[in-house]
Amino acid sequence: MLAEIRGLNEECGVFGIWGHQDASQITYYGLHSLQHRGQEGTGMVVTDGKKLKGIKGEGLVTEIFTTDAMKELEGKAAIGHVRYATAGGGGYENVQPLLFNSQSGSLALCHNGNLVNATALKHQLEGQGSIFQTSSDTEVLAHLIKRAGFSSLKDRVKNALSMIKGAYAFLIMTETELMVALDPNGMRPLSLGKIGDAYVVASETCAFDVVGAEYIRDILPGELLIIDDNGFRSEMFAMASNIAMCTMEYVYFSRPDSNINGINVHTARKNLGKQLAFEAPIEGDVVTGVPDSSISVAIGYAEASGIPYEMGLIKNRYVGRTFIQPSQSLREQGVKMKLSPVRGVVEGKRVIMVDDSIVRGTTSRRIVTMLKEAGATEVHVLISSPPIKNPCFYGIDTSTKEELIAGNHSVEEIREIIGADTLTFLSTEGMVKAIGRKDGQCLACFTGQYPTEIYPSTLHPYEKV
Repeated sequence: MLAEIRGLNEECGVFGIWGHQDASQITYYGLHSLQHRGQEGTGMVVTDGKKLKGIKGEGLVTEIFTTDAMKELEGKAAIGHVRYATAGGGGYENVQPLLFNSQSGSLALCHNGNLVNATALKHQLEGQGSIFQTSSDTEVLAHLIKRAGFSSLKDRVKNALSMIKGAYAFLIMTETELMVALDPNGMRPLSLGKIGDAYVVASETCAFDVVGAEYIRDILPGELLIIDDNGFRSEMFAMASNIAMCTMEYVYFSRPDSNINGINVHTARKNLGKQLAFEAPIEGDVVTGVPDSSISVAIGYAEASGIPYEMGLIKNRYVGRTFIQPSQSLREQGVKMKLSPVRGVVEGKRVIMVDDSIVRGTTSRRIVTMLKEAGATEVHVLISSPPIKNPCFYGIDTSTKEELIAGNHSVEEIREIIGADTLTFLSTEGMVKAIGRKDGQCLACFTGQYPTEIYPSTLHPYEKV
Protein backbone atom coordinates (compact mmCIF):
# COMPACT_ATOMS: atom_id res chain seq x y z
CA MET A 1 0.00 0.00 0.00
CA LEU A 2 0.91 3.64 -0.42
CA ALA A 3 -0.88 4.71 2.75
CA GLU A 4 2.33 5.86 4.35
CA ILE A 5 3.15 8.33 1.60
CA ARG A 6 -0.18 9.74 0.67
CA GLY A 7 -1.80 10.16 4.04
CA LEU A 8 -4.82 7.85 3.94
CA ASN A 9 -4.27 5.60 6.90
CA GLU A 10 -6.25 3.06 8.84
CA GLU A 11 -5.66 3.56 12.53
CA CYS A 12 -4.95 0.02 13.67
CA GLY A 13 -5.60 -3.69 13.73
CA VAL A 14 -6.44 -5.99 16.64
CA PHE A 15 -5.84 -9.68 17.31
CA GLY A 16 -6.76 -11.86 20.27
CA ILE A 17 -6.68 -15.51 21.30
CA TRP A 18 -7.97 -17.47 24.28
CA GLY A 19 -7.09 -20.99 25.36
CA HIS A 20 -3.80 -21.85 23.64
CA GLN A 21 -0.42 -22.64 25.22
CA ASP A 22 1.36 -20.72 22.45
CA ALA A 23 -0.91 -17.68 22.68
CA SER A 24 1.85 -15.08 22.44
CA GLN A 25 3.55 -16.70 19.44
CA ILE A 26 0.25 -16.99 17.58
CA THR A 27 -0.54 -13.38 18.40
CA TYR A 28 2.87 -12.35 17.06
CA TYR A 29 2.12 -13.92 13.69
CA GLY A 30 -1.41 -12.56 13.74
CA LEU A 31 -0.16 -9.03 14.32
CA HIS A 32 2.48 -9.45 11.64
CA SER A 33 -0.25 -10.29 9.13
CA LEU A 34 -2.06 -7.08 10.15
CA GLN A 35 1.03 -4.88 9.94
CA HIS A 36 -0.41 -3.05 6.90
CA ARG A 37 -3.04 -1.52 9.21
CA GLY A 38 -0.45 0.32 11.28
CA GLN A 39 3.34 0.60 11.41
CA GLU A 40 4.03 3.14 14.15
CA GLY A 41 3.52 1.04 17.25
CA THR A 42 2.53 -2.38 18.50
CA GLY A 43 1.85 -4.14 21.78
CA MET A 44 0.70 -7.37 23.36
CA VAL A 45 -0.75 -8.34 26.74
CA VAL A 46 -0.94 -11.96 27.90
CA THR A 47 -2.54 -13.73 30.85
CA ASP A 48 -1.62 -17.00 32.52
CA GLY A 49 -4.93 -17.04 34.36
CA LYS A 50 -3.51 -15.24 37.40
CA LYS A 51 -2.02 -11.98 36.16
CA LEU A 52 -1.66 -9.81 33.08
CA LYS A 53 1.65 -8.69 31.66
CA GLY A 54 2.51 -6.91 28.48
CA ILE A 55 5.11 -5.39 26.19
CA LYS A 56 4.62 -2.53 23.76
CA GLY A 57 6.68 -0.01 21.86
CA GLU A 58 6.97 2.31 18.91
CA GLY A 59 8.03 0.28 15.89
CA LEU A 60 7.16 -2.72 13.78
CA VAL A 61 6.06 -6.10 15.11
CA THR A 62 9.46 -7.64 14.32
CA GLU A 63 11.23 -4.77 16.08
CA ILE A 64 9.24 -4.81 19.33
CA PHE A 65 8.70 -8.53 19.87
CA THR A 66 12.27 -9.74 19.96
CA THR A 67 13.27 -13.22 21.06
CA ASP A 68 13.99 -11.98 24.58
CA ALA A 69 10.74 -10.05 24.73
CA MET A 70 8.69 -13.06 23.70
CA LYS A 71 10.16 -15.10 26.55
CA GLU A 72 8.40 -12.71 28.94
CA LEU A 73 5.02 -13.24 27.27
CA GLU A 74 4.00 -16.74 28.24
CA GLY A 75 0.32 -17.42 28.86
CA LYS A 76 -2.83 -19.09 27.64
CA ALA A 77 -4.43 -15.96 26.17
CA ALA A 78 -3.33 -12.71 24.58
CA ILE A 79 -4.53 -9.58 22.85
CA GLY A 80 -2.43 -7.45 20.51
CA HIS A 81 -2.56 -4.27 18.49
CA VAL A 82 -0.81 -2.54 15.60
CA ARG A 83 -1.13 1.22 15.42
CA TYR A 84 -0.72 4.08 13.01
CA ALA A 85 -0.17 7.40 14.77
CA THR A 86 -1.66 10.56 13.30
CA ALA A 87 0.13 13.89 13.73
CA GLY A 88 0.23 14.69 17.43
CA GLY A 89 -1.06 11.26 18.36
CA GLY A 90 2.20 9.38 18.71
CA GLY A 91 4.09 8.49 21.83
CA TYR A 92 4.75 5.34 23.79
CA GLU A 93 1.88 5.99 26.19
CA ASN A 94 -0.67 5.77 23.37
CA VAL A 95 0.55 2.42 22.05
CA GLN A 96 -1.92 -0.34 22.83
CA PRO A 97 -3.10 -2.54 24.44
CA LEU A 98 -3.56 -0.28 27.44
CA LEU A 99 -3.04 -2.15 30.72
CA PHE A 100 -4.65 -1.09 34.00
CA ASN A 101 -4.01 -2.62 37.41
CA SER A 102 -6.20 -2.24 40.47
CA GLN A 103 -6.94 -4.01 43.74
CA SER A 104 -10.00 -5.63 42.18
CA GLY A 105 -8.04 -7.06 39.22
CA SER A 106 -6.34 -6.05 36.02
CA LEU A 107 -7.79 -5.02 32.68
CA ALA A 108 -6.24 -4.70 29.23
CA LEU A 109 -7.96 -3.32 26.18
CA CYS A 110 -7.28 -2.34 22.58
CA HIS A 111 -9.39 -0.71 19.94
CA ASN A 112 -9.76 -0.20 16.20
CA GLY A 113 -11.77 2.87 15.23
CA ASN A 114 -12.59 6.23 16.72
CA LEU A 115 -15.08 7.48 19.30
CA VAL A 116 -16.84 10.63 18.12
CA ASN A 117 -17.99 11.60 21.64
CA ALA A 118 -14.66 10.89 23.35
CA THR A 119 -13.89 14.55 24.14
CA ALA A 120 -17.25 15.11 25.82
CA LEU A 121 -16.88 11.92 27.84
CA LYS A 122 -13.35 12.87 28.89
CA HIS A 123 -14.57 16.22 30.21
CA GLN A 124 -17.33 14.47 32.11
CA LEU A 125 -15.00 11.85 33.58
CA GLU A 126 -12.35 14.39 34.55
CA GLY A 127 -15.05 16.37 36.32
CA GLN A 128 -15.78 13.22 38.33
CA GLY A 129 -12.13 12.81 39.28
CA SER A 130 -10.69 10.59 36.57
CA ILE A 131 -7.07 11.19 35.59
CA PHE A 132 -6.13 10.19 32.04
CA GLN A 133 -2.69 8.78 31.33
CA THR A 134 -2.95 8.95 27.52
CA SER A 135 -4.56 11.06 24.80
CA SER A 136 -6.10 7.95 23.23
CA ASP A 137 -9.86 7.54 22.94
CA THR A 138 -9.41 3.95 24.08
CA GLU A 139 -8.75 4.96 27.66
CA VAL A 140 -12.22 6.47 27.90
CA LEU A 141 -13.79 3.01 27.87
CA ALA A 142 -11.55 1.82 30.70
CA HIS A 143 -12.68 4.71 32.93
CA LEU A 144 -16.33 4.14 32.04
CA ILE A 145 -16.00 0.44 32.91
CA LYS A 146 -14.34 1.22 36.24
CA ARG A 147 -16.98 3.80 37.22
CA ALA A 148 -20.01 1.74 36.22
CA GLY A 149 -22.13 0.83 39.24
CA PHE A 150 -22.59 -2.88 38.54
CA SER A 151 -21.18 -5.90 40.34
CA SER A 152 -20.28 -8.01 37.31
CA LEU A 153 -17.67 -6.99 34.76
CA LYS A 154 -20.00 -7.99 31.93
CA ASP A 155 -22.66 -5.54 33.09
CA ARG A 156 -20.08 -2.79 33.62
CA VAL A 157 -18.74 -3.32 30.10
CA LYS A 158 -22.22 -3.32 28.55
CA ASN A 159 -23.10 -0.12 30.40
CA ALA A 160 -19.88 1.55 29.29
CA LEU A 161 -20.38 0.49 25.66
CA SER A 162 -23.86 1.99 25.70
CA MET A 163 -22.32 5.40 26.43
CA ILE A 164 -19.78 5.59 23.60
CA LYS A 165 -20.53 6.59 20.02
CA GLY A 166 -18.61 6.04 16.81
CA ALA A 167 -16.73 3.21 15.14
CA TYR A 168 -15.09 0.61 17.35
CA ALA A 169 -13.92 -2.95 17.55
CA PHE A 170 -12.82 -3.53 21.16
CA LEU A 171 -10.87 -6.38 22.75
CA ILE A 172 -11.04 -6.38 26.56
CA MET A 173 -9.10 -8.95 28.56
CA THR A 174 -8.89 -9.80 32.27
CA GLU A 175 -7.12 -12.64 34.02
CA THR A 176 -10.08 -14.94 33.35
CA GLU A 177 -11.90 -13.84 30.21
CA LEU A 178 -11.73 -12.08 26.86
CA MET A 179 -14.53 -9.76 25.76
CA VAL A 180 -15.05 -8.69 22.15
CA ALA A 181 -17.36 -5.85 21.11
CA LEU A 182 -18.35 -4.28 17.79
CA ASP A 183 -20.19 -0.98 17.44
CA PRO A 184 -23.93 -1.13 16.58
CA ASN A 185 -23.28 0.22 13.07
CA GLY A 186 -20.71 -2.49 12.32
CA MET A 187 -18.27 0.05 10.90
CA ARG A 188 -15.08 -1.93 11.48
CA PRO A 189 -14.33 -5.50 10.39
CA LEU A 190 -13.94 -8.09 13.15
CA SER A 191 -14.10 -11.88 12.84
CA LEU A 192 -14.10 -14.97 15.06
CA GLY A 193 -12.08 -18.09 14.35
CA LYS A 194 -10.81 -21.21 16.05
CA ILE A 195 -7.53 -23.15 16.39
CA GLY A 196 -8.27 -26.52 17.98
CA ASP A 197 -10.06 -25.63 21.21
CA ALA A 198 -8.77 -22.04 21.23
CA TYR A 199 -10.77 -19.09 19.94
CA VAL A 200 -9.22 -16.24 17.98
CA VAL A 201 -10.50 -12.83 16.89
CA ALA A 202 -8.93 -10.50 14.34
CA SER A 203 -9.57 -7.36 12.36
CA GLU A 204 -9.06 -9.31 9.13
CA THR A 205 -9.49 -12.95 8.18
CA CYS A 206 -6.05 -12.99 6.52
CA ALA A 207 -4.70 -13.35 10.07
CA PHE A 208 -6.59 -16.64 10.44
CA ASP A 209 -4.93 -18.03 7.33
CA VAL A 210 -1.50 -17.08 8.65
CA VAL A 211 -1.95 -18.70 12.08
CA GLY A 212 -3.89 -21.73 10.84
CA ALA A 213 -7.25 -20.79 12.32
CA GLU A 214 -10.64 -21.81 10.95
CA TYR A 215 -13.00 -18.92 10.25
CA ILE A 216 -16.27 -19.24 12.20
CA ARG A 217 -18.17 -16.01 11.58
CA ASP A 218 -18.06 -12.23 11.73
CA ILE A 219 -18.79 -10.44 14.98
CA LEU A 220 -22.25 -8.89 14.77
CA PRO A 221 -22.92 -5.16 15.11
CA GLY A 222 -23.86 -4.44 18.72
CA GLU A 223 -22.58 -7.84 19.89
CA LEU A 224 -20.57 -8.56 23.03
CA LEU A 225 -18.76 -11.87 22.82
CA ILE A 226 -17.39 -13.33 26.08
CA ILE A 227 -14.70 -16.00 25.77
CA ASP A 228 -13.28 -17.99 28.69
CA ASP A 229 -12.15 -21.50 29.57
CA ASN A 230 -15.72 -22.76 29.12
CA GLY A 231 -16.02 -21.55 25.53
CA PHE A 232 -17.84 -18.44 24.34
CA ARG A 233 -21.25 -16.89 24.78
CA SER A 234 -22.85 -14.01 22.95
CA GLU A 235 -24.98 -11.12 24.17
CA MET A 236 -26.23 -7.98 22.45
CA PHE A 237 -25.34 -4.77 24.27
CA ALA A 238 -27.18 -2.70 21.64
CA MET A 239 -29.53 -3.33 18.76
CA ALA A 240 -27.83 -3.26 15.39
CA SER A 241 -28.88 -0.12 13.55
CA ASN A 242 -28.01 1.62 10.30
CA ILE A 243 -25.37 -0.93 9.30
CA ALA A 244 -22.46 0.97 7.76
CA MET A 245 -19.28 -1.01 7.14
CA CYS A 246 -16.44 1.28 6.05
CA THR A 247 -16.35 1.09 2.25
CA MET A 248 -12.64 1.90 2.20
CA GLU A 249 -11.95 -1.48 3.80
CA TYR A 250 -12.92 -3.02 0.46
CA VAL A 251 -11.46 -0.26 -1.71
CA TYR A 252 -8.13 0.21 0.01
CA PHE A 253 -7.34 -0.86 3.58
CA SER A 254 -7.82 -4.60 3.86
CA ARG A 255 -5.49 -7.21 2.41
CA PRO A 256 -6.78 -8.79 -0.80
CA ASP A 257 -6.79 -12.25 0.81
CA SER A 258 -9.18 -11.11 3.55
CA ASN A 259 -12.95 -11.68 3.50
CA ILE A 260 -15.33 -9.09 4.95
CA ASN A 261 -18.89 -10.26 5.58
CA GLY A 262 -18.36 -13.12 3.15
CA ILE A 263 -16.97 -10.94 0.36
CA ASN A 264 -13.38 -11.53 -0.74
CA VAL A 265 -11.52 -8.23 -0.98
CA HIS A 266 -9.57 -9.18 -4.13
CA THR A 267 -12.80 -10.20 -5.87
CA ALA A 268 -14.50 -6.97 -4.81
CA ARG A 269 -11.61 -4.94 -6.23
CA LYS A 270 -11.65 -6.84 -9.50
CA ASN A 271 -15.36 -6.05 -9.74
CA LEU A 272 -14.57 -2.38 -9.13
CA GLY A 273 -12.21 -2.55 -12.09
CA LYS A 274 -14.83 -4.16 -14.28
CA GLN A 275 -17.35 -1.50 -13.29
CA LEU A 276 -14.77 1.17 -14.16
CA ALA A 277 -14.37 -0.39 -17.60
CA PHE A 278 -18.14 -0.13 -18.06
CA GLU A 279 -18.32 3.49 -16.85
CA ALA A 280 -15.06 4.72 -18.40
CA PRO A 281 -14.11 2.92 -21.64
CA ILE A 282 -10.73 4.51 -22.40
CA GLU A 283 -8.67 3.87 -25.53
CA GLY A 284 -5.22 2.83 -24.37
CA ASP A 285 -2.37 0.43 -24.95
CA VAL A 286 -1.65 -0.87 -21.42
CA VAL A 287 -3.40 -0.94 -18.04
CA THR A 288 -1.31 -0.64 -14.89
CA GLY A 289 -2.24 -0.46 -11.23
CA VAL A 290 -0.58 1.48 -8.42
CA PRO A 291 0.81 -1.17 -6.03
CA ASP A 292 -0.56 -2.81 -4.02
CA SER A 293 -4.28 -2.25 -3.46
CA SER A 294 -5.01 -1.15 -7.03
CA ILE A 295 -3.50 -4.14 -8.80
CA SER A 296 -6.68 -6.19 -8.38
CA VAL A 297 -8.70 -3.29 -9.80
CA ALA A 298 -6.36 -2.94 -12.78
CA ILE A 299 -6.63 -6.66 -13.52
CA GLY A 300 -10.42 -6.36 -13.47
CA TYR A 301 -10.33 -3.36 -15.81
CA ALA A 302 -7.97 -5.14 -18.19
CA GLU A 303 -10.14 -8.26 -18.30
CA ALA A 304 -13.30 -6.28 -19.00
CA SER A 305 -11.74 -3.88 -21.53
CA GLY A 306 -9.52 -6.32 -23.39
CA ILE A 307 -6.53 -3.98 -22.94
CA PRO A 308 -3.50 -5.90 -21.59
CA TYR A 309 -2.46 -5.49 -17.98
CA GLU A 310 1.22 -4.71 -17.48
CA MET A 311 3.45 -3.94 -14.50
CA GLY A 312 4.06 -0.32 -15.38
CA LEU A 313 4.95 0.60 -11.80
CA ILE A 314 7.27 -1.29 -9.46
CA LYS A 315 7.15 -0.92 -5.70
CA ASN A 316 10.42 -0.87 -3.79
CA ARG A 317 9.73 -3.10 -0.79
CA TYR A 318 12.99 -2.34 0.99
CA VAL A 319 12.49 1.27 1.99
CA GLY A 320 12.89 1.65 5.73
CA ARG A 321 10.37 2.96 8.20
CA THR A 322 11.82 6.47 7.85
CA PHE A 323 9.34 6.98 5.05
CA ILE A 324 6.34 5.65 6.94
CA GLN A 325 5.67 9.01 8.53
CA PRO A 326 2.62 11.30 8.58
CA SER A 327 4.26 14.44 7.15
CA GLN A 328 3.76 16.03 3.75
CA SER A 329 7.45 16.47 2.91
CA LEU A 330 8.19 12.81 3.57
CA ARG A 331 5.12 11.75 1.59
CA GLU A 332 6.40 13.63 -1.45
CA GLN A 333 9.91 12.21 -1.17
CA GLY A 334 8.40 8.82 -0.42
CA VAL A 335 6.71 8.60 -3.80
CA LYS A 336 10.09 8.54 -5.53
CA MET A 337 11.52 6.13 -3.00
CA LYS A 338 8.59 3.72 -3.10
CA LEU A 339 7.67 3.60 -6.80
CA SER A 340 9.51 3.35 -10.08
CA PRO A 341 8.03 3.34 -13.61
CA VAL A 342 8.99 0.51 -15.96
CA ARG A 343 10.21 2.36 -19.05
CA GLY A 344 10.12 -0.75 -21.23
CA VAL A 345 6.40 -1.12 -20.50
CA VAL A 346 5.16 2.49 -20.70
CA GLU A 347 7.46 4.14 -23.26
CA GLY A 348 5.55 5.18 -26.36
CA LYS A 349 2.29 3.84 -24.87
CA ARG A 350 -1.06 5.27 -23.92
CA VAL A 351 -1.14 4.25 -20.26
CA ILE A 352 -4.34 3.67 -18.26
CA MET A 353 -3.25 4.14 -14.65
CA VAL A 354 -5.68 2.69 -12.10
CA ASP A 355 -5.64 3.78 -8.46
CA ASP A 356 -8.04 3.36 -5.56
CA SER A 357 -8.40 6.97 -4.39
CA ILE A 358 -7.02 10.49 -4.53
CA VAL A 359 -6.68 12.15 -1.14
CA ARG A 360 -4.35 15.13 -1.35
CA GLY A 361 -3.25 14.66 -4.95
CA THR A 362 0.48 14.63 -4.22
CA THR A 363 1.03 10.99 -5.05
CA SER A 364 -1.11 11.00 -8.18
CA ARG A 365 0.68 14.06 -9.56
CA ARG A 366 4.11 12.56 -9.05
CA ILE A 367 3.15 9.17 -10.48
CA VAL A 368 1.70 10.79 -13.61
CA THR A 369 4.87 12.85 -13.95
CA MET A 370 7.08 9.75 -13.55
CA LEU A 371 5.12 7.84 -16.19
CA LYS A 372 5.40 10.68 -18.69
CA GLU A 373 9.09 11.14 -17.95
CA ALA A 374 9.46 7.40 -18.68
CA GLY A 375 8.00 7.97 -22.13
CA ALA A 376 4.24 7.44 -21.77
CA THR A 377 2.51 9.40 -24.54
CA GLU A 378 -0.74 9.67 -22.59
CA VAL A 379 -1.68 8.93 -18.97
CA HIS A 380 -5.34 8.31 -18.25
CA VAL A 381 -6.12 8.09 -14.51
CA LEU A 382 -9.03 5.95 -13.34
CA ILE A 383 -10.04 5.88 -9.66
CA SER A 384 -11.99 2.93 -8.24
CA SER A 385 -13.92 5.11 -5.78
CA PRO A 386 -15.78 8.42 -5.96
CA PRO A 387 -14.03 11.69 -5.00
CA ILE A 388 -13.25 11.83 -1.27
CA LYS A 389 -14.82 15.18 -0.41
CA ASN A 390 -15.51 14.85 3.31
CA PRO A 391 -13.42 14.08 6.39
CA CYS A 392 -13.68 10.78 8.23
CA PHE A 393 -14.39 10.84 11.97
CA TYR A 394 -14.34 7.07 12.45
CA GLY A 395 -10.66 6.17 12.47
CA ILE A 396 -9.09 7.29 9.20
CA ASP A 397 -6.75 10.26 9.39
CA THR A 398 -8.57 12.74 7.16
CA SER A 399 -10.01 14.96 9.86
CA THR A 400 -10.48 18.21 7.90
CA LYS A 401 -12.04 18.99 4.54
CA GLU A 402 -9.24 21.45 3.77
CA GLU A 403 -6.69 18.66 3.31
CA LEU A 404 -8.85 16.81 0.75
CA ILE A 405 -8.22 17.85 -2.83
CA ALA A 406 -11.71 16.78 -3.95
CA GLY A 407 -13.24 18.81 -1.15
CA ASN A 408 -11.89 21.98 -2.71
CA HIS A 409 -11.57 21.26 -6.46
CA SER A 410 -13.68 19.92 -9.31
CA VAL A 411 -12.72 16.75 -11.20
CA GLU A 412 -11.40 18.85 -14.08
CA GLU A 413 -9.33 20.99 -11.71
CA ILE A 414 -7.91 17.85 -10.10
CA ARG A 415 -7.03 16.49 -13.55
CA GLU A 416 -5.08 19.66 -14.31
CA ILE A 417 -3.33 19.57 -10.94
CA ILE A 418 -2.14 15.98 -11.32
CA GLY A 419 -1.30 16.42 -15.02
CA ALA A 420 -3.39 13.53 -16.36
CA ASP A 421 -4.80 13.47 -19.88
CA THR A 422 -8.12 12.28 -18.49
CA LEU A 423 -9.39 11.61 -14.97
CA THR A 424 -12.42 9.48 -14.09
CA PHE A 425 -13.78 8.55 -10.68
CA LEU A 426 -16.09 5.56 -10.22
CA SER A 427 -19.67 6.51 -9.41
CA THR A 428 -20.99 5.89 -5.89
CA GLU A 429 -23.71 3.64 -7.31
CA GLY A 430 -21.18 1.71 -9.36
CA MET A 431 -18.89 1.23 -6.37
CA VAL A 432 -21.69 -0.09 -4.15
CA LYS A 433 -22.88 -2.43 -6.92
CA ALA A 434 -19.38 -3.77 -7.58
CA ILE A 435 -18.64 -4.53 -3.93
CA GLY A 436 -21.93 -6.38 -3.64
CA ARG A 437 -22.76 -6.11 0.05
CA LYS A 438 -26.32 -7.01 0.96
CA ASP A 439 -26.45 -4.58 3.87
CA GLY A 440 -25.19 -1.04 4.40
CA GLN A 441 -21.86 0.64 3.79
CA CYS A 442 -20.46 3.87 5.22
CA LEU A 443 -20.17 6.33 2.32
CA ALA A 444 -19.65 9.44 4.44
CA CYS A 445 -16.29 10.43 2.95
CA PHE A 446 -17.93 10.47 -0.48
CA THR A 447 -21.44 11.73 0.27
CA GLY A 448 -21.13 13.64 3.56
CA GLN A 449 -23.93 11.55 5.08
CA TYR A 450 -22.56 10.21 8.37
CA PRO A 451 -24.12 7.10 9.95
CA THR A 452 -23.83 8.51 13.49
CA GLU A 453 -24.25 11.87 15.12
CA ILE A 454 -21.09 13.98 14.78
CA TYR A 455 -20.25 15.86 17.96
CA PRO A 456 -18.85 19.40 17.73
CA SER A 457 -15.50 18.35 19.22
CA THR A 458 -14.94 15.92 16.34
CA LEU A 459 -15.07 18.71 13.76
CA HIS A 460 -11.52 19.73 14.62
CA PRO A 461 -8.20 17.84 14.63
CA TYR A 462 -8.35 15.25 17.37
CA GLU A 463 -6.45 12.29 18.72
CA LYS A 464 -7.38 9.04 17.02
CA VAL A 465 -6.62 5.61 18.39
